[in-house]
Amino acid sequence: MAKEFDVIIIGGGPAGIFAALELVERTGKILIVEKGKSLVDRVCPSKQRHIPCVKCQPCSIVCGWGGAGAFSDGKLTLSTEVGGFLDEYISKDRLHKMIRYVDDIYLRFGAPEQVYGDDEEKVAAIEKKAIQADLRLIPSRIRHLGSGRTLAVLQAMQEDLEQKGVEVALNSVCTELIVENGVAVGVRLKDGQEYRGKYIIVGPGREGSEWLVAEGRRLGLTTTVNPVDIGVRVELPAEVMEPLTSVVYESKFIYYSRTFEDRVRTFCMCPHGEVVVENNDGVMTVNGHSHAHKKTANTNFALLVSKNFTEPFKEPITYGRYVAGLANLLGGGVIVQRLGDLQMGRRSTPERLRKGLVVPTLQEATPGDLSLVLPYRHLLAIMEMLEALDMIAPGVNSRNTLLYGVEVKFYSSRLHLSANLETKIPGLFAVGDGAGVTRGLMQASISGVIVGQEIKRRLGS
Repeated sequence: MAKEFDVIIIGGGPAGIFAALELVERTGKILIVEKGKSLVDRVCPSKQRHIPCVKCQPCSIVCGWGGAGAFSDGKLTLSTEVGGFLDEYISKDRLHKMIRYVDDIYLRFGAPEQVYGDDEEKVAAIEKKAIQADLRLIPSRIRHLGSGRTLAVLQAMQEDLEQKGVEVALNSVCTELIVENGVAVGVRLKDGQEYRGKYIIVGPGREGSEWLVAEGRRLGLTTTVNPVDIGVRVELPAEVMEPLTSVVYESKFIYYSRTFEDRVRTFCMCPHGEVVVENNDGVMTVNGHSHAHKKTANTNFALLVSKNFTEPFKEPITYGRYVAGLANLLGGGVIVQRLGDLQMGRRSTPERLRKGLVVPTLQEATPGDLSLVLPYRHLLAIMEMLEALDMIAPGVNSRNTLLYGVEVKFYSSRLHLSANLETKIPGLFAVGDGAGVTRGLMQASISGVIVGQEIKRRLGS
């Protein structure tokens, strides 16, 4: 007999966690199904032993309690302008109130009081310089947890939920959503176990986005093709970005390339951070972290080029995986290249890297040539933006700057959802980055709250 629950949540990332936090006080039995491990068991062998990625399945960096954001530097963006598409489902006013509501919950579980970006005069000065450089700054206040503190906050949330009776099934892979007579009634796991529930919330994270799209297709759900974001992780001396990061911590700049007018943006800026590898279902991509206490001499950030695809192409995730796969094919994983070598049309070598001023924080990256990997218009847009950024932070476009590739964000397909994030199948909700409706920690958490509040309303009535 299948076990019965009031609510089943697929995915133990911020969307699933905040749905559970919203529901736990007013709901009966709740189950969270997570394919990865507990926080204490989420250990990366390659980082421990300083060896190349051994391609664990699933990858503990992107899977497990807390989701892919557990090992990020935990930036809470307190702005409605960035972090997802929730303003297409709820009003800006409600989204603003939700940000305050969720931020208070993070504070309750241990987030720090400090907020970056409150000095309006300094932010305005940066904004003026950006305009002169053909860049648009998106002002946003940031609460920075830091990687170590993020883990502590997420662990406190798990302990709170379990103390209040929420069941957490770790190392449990959901393979199928069960729909009977047009209504969502449960889930089936890889080991054959079935769980039944009145409401199903699906938040599989970016790593599970491809599975969710496939399940949606099987169930007759339609999707919208989001832009696919492909680019590089930039690493340079922390002093270069200090005038920006000391004021706003994460500078969110938008640039439209001169040649093709493709949209390029900065993403996930990590002052005094490190570059890391992520295993996305067998494809090695790159990301960045900043720690609450451990500091490096470098700052890193992503430059991502967004492309919208039109008919007949409907596989942006596959496209992103293909580009990242080229880097894996040529470099055996992530490739690193000095900007000066890229500009001169030559590959980087270990000898050339040693001549540079920037010591790579990702030692296992293979020196190579990103021009053999990235599409021409992507590469050109990235190089143009580096020139523009150099105008507001001299030194960005230095020959010593390091570029790691490929960074890809797999949030590229979005299910058609109601204002309450419910699919056309009654009782089946989709939340977070994996559903394509959010692009960061804050909005992912808010999406869980939106669904939690709706289910509470229905159960209460």
